[in-house]
Amino acid sequence: MKINVRLFARLREQLGDSVQCECPEGATVAALTDQLASRGDNWAQLKSQEILCAVNQQQVSGEHRLADNDEVAFFPPVTGG
Repeated sequence: MKINVRLFARLREQLGDSVQCECPEGATVAALTDQLASRGDNWAQLKSQEILCAVNQQQVSGEHRLADNDEVAFFPPVTGG
């Protein structure tokens, strides 16, 4: 299944705007995160507990199961100023 990954804030600056991934049926957000982190370099930071994740604009946990064509967004905590 195809998953559309979007990156925001400093993640976008370091890794780019978006990437499309192939995942097996029944994959979870945690499995996708592991897959992306295995790319090395700055991708490993996606496994940080501070990084938040949303699927189709709803914040989710690592156990959330993905579906074909889901949009998964990774972003650091947002602060005002």
